[in-house]
Amino acid sequence: MTGLLVVTAVPAEAEAVHAGLTRPDVTVRPVGVGPAVAGAATARLLALAEAAGRPYRGVVSAGIAGGFVGRVAVGGTVLADHSVAADLGAESPAGFIPVEELGMPAELLGGGRIMPADPGLLGALRAALPTATVGTVLTVSTVTGTAASTAALAERHPDAVAEAMEGYGVAVAAVHAGVPFAELRTVSNPIGPRDRGLWRMREAFDALTTAAAVLR
Repeated sequence: MTGLLVVTAVPAEAEAVHAGLTRPDVTVRPVGVGPAVAGAATARLLALAEAAGRPYRGVVSAGIAGGFVGRVAVGGTVLADHSVAADLGAESPAGFIPVEELGMPAELLGGGRIMPADPGLLGALRAALPTATVGTVLTVSTVTGTAASTAALAERHPDAVAEAMEGYGVAVAAVHAGVPFAELRTVSNPIGPRDRGLWRMREAFDALTTAAAVLR
């Protein structure tokens, strides 16, 4: 059995994770942006490892994210207790309708729209990163960019602390492979109107490198 698989969206995130690793039994791979490509690529990596007789012990979706103002600070570290497909559903005059309320059975949703982190893996990360903020991390295909959509998203998900674009896809791949899953993010910017002057990419990458030191 091999160690931990860490998947990121882009090479810069993978490099930040690599820079902080202290263990040789952690594999880091950039798998692409968005839940579809991240899920497909992660599923392939897990399947290849299993076919070779060296399955991974767990998989972590890692990278930078936007954070909800007042719930997590820019530069902070986030651990997901749940990874949620936040925009999987339908619009209506009354507002957003989650896909499960449209009558879709859970088995057609890859196990559900809300994926809990593995308790053992999350517990180990929480113990190793005691200052990290724990809460729901939303997976979106379109990054939130207006005050109105930010407020609506925060209202629909009162436990959400951050949003990114891959966690749910990676979680579905892990669940189908029977592999424990967790999501680790560091916050580069507040969610809302895109003001590049408020972005702190370097701080987020540095925080990701620091957090990676606990991966084992």
